[in-house]
Amino acid sequence: MLTIGQLAAYACVTVRTVRHYHQVGLLPEPERDASGYRQYGATAAVSLIKIRILASAGVPLAQIGPLLEADAPAFAAAVEDIDRRLRDEIERLETSRRHIGQLTAGDSLVLPPEVAGYLDRLRQLGVSERIVQGERDGWILITARWPDRVHEWMPSKLAELEDPRVVRLYRLLSELFESNADVDDPRLTEVADLLAVMLEQADAAGETYPGDGKRDDLPFDLLDAFAVESDPRMQRLMDLMRERGWAGWIRLERLPDGPAGPER
Repeated sequence: MLTIGQLAAYACVTVRTVRHYHQVGLLPEPERDASGYRQYGATAAVSLIKIRILASAGVPLAQIGPLLEADAPAFAAAVEDIDRRLRDEIERLETSRRHIGQLTAGDSLVLPPEVAGYLDRLRQLGVSERIVQGERDGWILITARWPDRVHEWMPSKLAELEDPRVVRLYRLLSELFESNADVDDPRLTEVADLLAVMLEQADAAGETYPGDGKRDDLPFDLLDAFAVESDPRMQRLMDLMRERGWAGWIRLERLPDGPAGPER
C-alpha cells in the first residue's frame, strides 16, 4: 500500500495534483485507515499513471474519465478524435507562430509586399522613421479600401521617388516632424511651395488619385484626419496649401476659386 506522497512520486506527479484529481472525480479517494492516513493500492497507481499520460497528451480532464471507462473500440475512436483536434490545434499554433515571426519583418505583417518595399525604399532615401510610419498607417487605410488595386499603383509611387523634388519633400517633412519646429517654421512654407509646384504639373498632366473611378471621399477624409491627429503642424500645412489653391492633404484638389490668399 502507498501513501499519497508515495503514489504521487511513483506516478511522477505532485501530491497537489493527486488531490485535484480527487476533487474533480478522476481518481477515487480511499478511506482513511486506523492511523488516519489514506492508503492507495496498485489499481490507484495504474489509474493515476493513465490520467497523467492522457493529461500530458493534451486531453482535457473532463474527457479523461469517460476514456478510462471506455472499452477498446470506444477508446480507440476517442483517441483518434482527440488526435485530430490536437493536429488542428498544432496547425493553429503554427499559423500563429508564423504570424508572430512576421513581426520581425515589420511592415509586411499588415501590408502587401509591394507597399513594404516602397517603405523600405523611403528608409533607404533617408526618410525619418516617423514619416515612414505615417506612410505605413496611411497605406493600411488605403489597402483596406482597395485591397486588389494597391499593386497597380506601387510602380508609379516608386517611380516618383526618382524625382529629386519628391525626395527633397520627404526629407523636409522628416526634418520638420523630427524636430520641435513650431507652426511658423519656414520649412512648412517651403514644403507648401514645393508641393504646389508639383501639383500644378501633375494636374496639367492629368494624373489622378487612387480609386475605382467613383467618388469615394471616406478613405481620404480618414487619411487627412489621421495626418492632423498625428501632428498639429499638419493643420498649418493644410492651411498653407489652401492659400496656394489646394484643399486637403492626401488627395489635394484644386479649389474652385484658385489660391485663397494669405491669412488675415
